[in-house]
Amino acid sequence: MHARSRTALVPVLLALLAGLTCGPQAAAHPEPAERPVSSAAASGTFRNPLNTGPDPFVTYANGAYHLTTTQGDSIRMWSSPSLATLLDADPKTVWTDTDASRNQHIWAPEFYRFGNRWYLYYTADDGTDEHHRLFVLESAGDDPTGPYHFKAKLTPPNHTGDFAIDPGILQHDGKLYLAYSGINPYQHNGLNIAPMANPYTVSGDAVAIDAAGGCPEVREGPEFLNRNGRTWMTYSTCDTGKPDYQVWMMSLPDNADPLVPGNWKQHPGPVFSRADARGVFGPGHHAFFTSPDGTEDWLVYHAKTTSTNTYTNRTTRAQKISWNPDGSPNLGTPLAMGATQNLPSGDPGSGNYWINDDGRTSGVGGVTYSGTWNSGTGCAAQCFWSDDHWSDRAGNSATFTFTGTRVALLSVQDTGNGIAAISVDGGPEQRVDFYGAIRTGETLQYLSPRLADGPHTLRVRVTGEHSAASSGSFISVDRAEVYRD
Repeated sequence: MHARSRTALVPVLLALLAGLTCGPQAAAHPEPAERPVSSAAASGTFRNPLNTGPDPFVTYANGAYHLTTTQGDSIRMWSSPSLATLLDADPKTVWTDTDASRNQHIWAPEFYRFGNRWYLYYTADDGTDEHHRLFVLESAGDDPTGPYHFKAKLTPPNHTGDFAIDPGILQHDGKLYLAYSGINPYQHNGLNIAPMANPYTVSGDAVAIDAAGGCPEVREGPEFLNRNGRTWMTYSTCDTGKPDYQVWMMSLPDNADPLVPGNWKQHPGPVFSRADARGVFGPGHHAFFTSPDGTEDWLVYHAKTTSTNTYTNRTTRAQKISWNPDGSPNLGTPLAMGATQNLPSGDPGSGNYWINDDGRTSGVGGVTYSGTWNSGTGCAAQCFWSDDHWSDRAGNSATFTFTGTRVALLSVQDTGNGIAAISVDGGPEQRVDFYGAIRTGETLQYLSPRLADGPHTLRVRVTGEHSAASSGSFISVDRAEVYRD
């Protein structure tokens, strides 16, 4: 999670035409999951991202998915009956704090149900990164969305004054343990595990785990699965700003003491890492959740569409995992951002669908252009279906027609992009800046207000204007995601 260094832009990105949404790269072949699906099938599918924030945690409870991501100044939760509609769910602020010792840099919230209460774990500081510590909230009732009250600071006796982030809870052989990333003999951000007397009390010293990671920097975001006689601890390594941020794994037999470091067996090599051909970089800081009917295991994580070393533009994504013959989890390979996936088993769906910039769609509608627009496949894996349209001619417009209750526009942000004027059903225009200091693809540019279910239009007009930071006024059109919730 923690930022410490920067690297230069990868040469292939520098080769892209400044300010344009396409460049000289060869087009990537669509993955099978990205091929068009019928309108009838659209209600049973979804596409990433689920959220524009990093460090996600998801639980399905009380008939809905509940998602938290790092927001910095508070803890917000998004809830939706379908995974397909988390991106257009309205957030609920479940926690803010007036205590100046712990109300800044609020990161990586996770929440678990014990008894008839929910416990929300997070890290925060007083404005100084090195002062990050661990805290827990307790719900007033059996609702993951709260209300919550402050319960405790979580401090192992041997680390009372030490940096600590990324709390996660290990449940093993009927006991609770606090796992986190913090000071230990191996890393500044290293893995530690401490016993707990209950969900809000650390009852003994933390032990350090010497976890491999293919890099010296960090071991963070520990998460757990228990199956086939073992507990599997997965964790992220190599600094979340880097494109090589990735997930590694250790395991612990049932009935073995997790506070004995030698009981943990190291799995060789990463189990989830960058997929350049699919435009996925830095996948990590993950968690696991089960499908609504409990039959499937799913991974939620953040990743970027740029290989630049940056802590911005990390978005939340999800995909199904499987299990290997030896009993270990198989996290697979990260899917392209817009890959169409089947919803988790038991998910009711929502009727959402996509419209590509060339008019292809999995539902009802399409897109038309006024004026002359450039189009092509040079943006490859950074774009949905490897193509987009772009223009800097003032007055040119792209108009999506769709049937639903809300629409999201996702496209390229770049250093040469400018300001668009966006309107719904011919109403007032909203100015939206498509500029980005680092080029990223399938970036959420606009999310419409909620609409009455029915036919609508979304118009994107090129203004020919740009901010002082931008070198041009290009507007990119890539895909629209239509919601019916």
